[in-house]
Amino acid sequence: MPPIFEILQKDCAGRIGRLETRHGIIETPTIMPVVNPNIQTIKPSELRKFGAQIIITNSYIIYRRPDLRERALKEGLHSLIGFDGPIMTDSGSYQLSIYGEVEVNNKQIVEFQQNIGSDIGVPLDIPTPPDVSRMRAESELEQTIAREKEALGSRKDMLLAAPIQGSNFADLREKCARELSLLDFDVYPLGAVVPLMESYRFSELVDVIVASKKGLSPAAPVHLFGAGHPMMFSLAVALGCDLFDSASYALYAKDGRYMTTRGTYHIENLQYLPCSCPICSSLSARELFESEKREELLARHNLYVTFEEIRVVKQAIQEGSLWELVENRCRAHPQLLSGLKRALSRHSGWIETIQPLSRSTFFYSGPESSLRPEVLRHRNKLKNLNIDGKVLIRNKRLENEDEFDRVFDFKPPFGPYPLELKETFPFNAEIVDEPDHESLTVALQNTLHLIELNPDSEFTILLDSLPGHPLIKEINNLNSYR
Repeated sequence: MPPIFEILQKDCAGRIGRLETRHGIIETPTIMPVVNPNIQTIKPSELRKFGAQIIITNSYIIYRRPDLRERALKEGLHSLIGFDGPIMTDSGSYQLSIYGEVEVNNKQIVEFQQNIGSDIGVPLDIPTPPDVSRMRAESELEQTIAREKEALGSRKDMLLAAPIQGSNFADLREKCARELSLLDFDVYPLGAVVPLMESYRFSELVDVIVASKKGLSPAAPVHLFGAGHPMMFSLAVALGCDLFDSASYALYAKDGRYMTTRGTYHIENLQYLPCSCPICSSLSARELFESEKREELLARHNLYVTFEEIRVVKQAIQEGSLWELVENRCRAHPQLLSGLKRALSRHSGWIETIQPLSRSTFFYSGPESSLRPEVLRHRNKLKNLNIDGKVLIRNKRLENEDEFDRVFDFKPPFGPYPLELKETFPFNAEIVDEPDHESLTVALQNTLHLIELNPDSEFTILLDSLPGHPLIKEINNLNSYR
């Protein structure tokens, strides 16, 4: 029986979902802490208390150590690792990307994952990094797809992931996703994206995610490999990612780094701990820095803040305020903000086709809000309005409005909209008292668009207390402005 991925709630392109595995149901979005079979900063059995529903480990590391391999085959993966919930296993592709070769072939590692009881297995795909030639990307993509097809013949009751490759060529990512979505896979990881995240190339990451999503079924669960920093969860979820994994909680702790949703700090540079988790509530910054258990304590804090952000994202989806959270979080770093701008400037049309029609109140948070899907949707719907006669567009109520056949209210960034819709979404938006240039530009462009769509109507535009804008003169040339 195929696994069930049930979508419970949606906002933007993100969703809350339930993925069924042999060891339980996972509620997404969620993160899978990486557990190293050799070194465990925190015992896997303790991870549930942080919020972990599922973990991920490396089957290749287990395979290449005879003692671990024999134990895993005899006792099972869950006994070996010490975790009773779902476990996903990677195949050694990361080691392949680092060292250029591994001591196992694709068929062997997939069968090994099946035999040790992995809940979600991964073929030995070829992780093509960014910035390679197109010829290399195409060649390695062809090999990856061939290996993934081969893996289907080796799995039995294990869920099978099909990593989507293609380097940073958006068309190759979409092509790969489209081809794999026709086959019997269960989860679709986006591979070889860690270099983009490590170098803060979030704009390109956005393009990779959207291209891959376009090729997949909207119902397919998507895993963003190596994404473990909480400051980027909201953006990735808003674009449709469901599962994340990272060893960052432990690696950062080893290096003395302290995670927050606004970035990462070196613990020796902190005078105060901006967190209320059990670690930060019981220790001062100096006590944490000087503790003999600093690495473990930092890892615990990093996990607490990671799963806290996952819950914040889920609540935002539930109440329909994910875009507001994304705009807030993406101001943590200029390149993250660039990623948001890329998502809205290039992909708002795609998001608009997926995003629910009604959400919570639209909050204007800055220039990026002018590019949100709700604004684009409004512009596209202006052509559906049947307008005749004398039309008033105003931003303040007038005494003589009965003289007009139609009255439109004006609110940046939407521009004109039927007065009857004033209390409905999204026109009940909370906006700033003095519109910025970006929101006023979009609103006036939509005004011009409405006028051009209705050349036989007589428009009167009355916009008081607005800053000067070049488009007002253009509107004045089309109709009477007073």
